[in-house]
Amino acid sequence: MTMSITVEEATTSLLDLLERVSHGEDFTILKDGREIARLSPSTASLPPRVPGTAAGMIKIAPDFDDPLPDDILAGFEG
Repeated sequence: MTMSITVEEATTSLLDLLERVSHGEDFTILKDGREIARLSPSTASLPPRVPGTAAGMIKIAPDFDDPLPDDILAGFEG
């Protein structure tokens, strides 16, 4: 069940609200009796990034940063 609170209540008790949200509670924040926001648990569940997982899969040509030939450069410059 979603609990409704005013902006003033949300402002004065944000840390408590965040703790409650982390345990699964939902809140609707009201201003002048109208819903303006919802505070609910995050659904993001991305695994942590692991550096080096693409090691050996990417090849960069030795001339990667050499100047472009004039005919190709002209195509970019118009």
